[in-house]
Amino acid sequence: MRPLVGWVALFLCMYGLKADLIAHLHPPRIEIITTPCVFPFMYGTIIYYNCVTIRSDYAWCSLDYKFQGRWRYCTGRDPPKCTFPFIFGNKLFKTCTKESYILNRSWCSLTKNYNEDGKWKQCSPHK
Repeated sequence: MRPLVGWVALFLCMYGLKADLIAHLHPPRIEIITTPCVFPFMYGTIIYYNCVTIRSDYAWCSLDYKFQGRWRYCTGRDPPKCTFPFIFGNKLFKTCTKESYILNRSWCSLTKNYNEDGKWKQCSPHK
């Protein structure tokens, strides 16, 4: 009976190795998610206007306004978009502005009222 147990153990070991080898020869397909990021999105109790690196080494974004576990890694095409028109100070802006930016670069608000939210991003240097 002891030799039978040894052969069964050897068979199971070889079967397991073969299954592992097949997995390496035919790796699973990588699925590329093209669903757009949602900005802003809420993660926990905080609203984010950009991709984040919370609990990750790489920037990611939510695919839902309120994070439901659906996410993807960010790409260069994922920065949040400017919101026009937006209020800054006592003015209404319909394009990027250089007003009050020390480096003389253009910027825009990520929300309709910069005065309330303070969320912004740089615009293209060509604007």
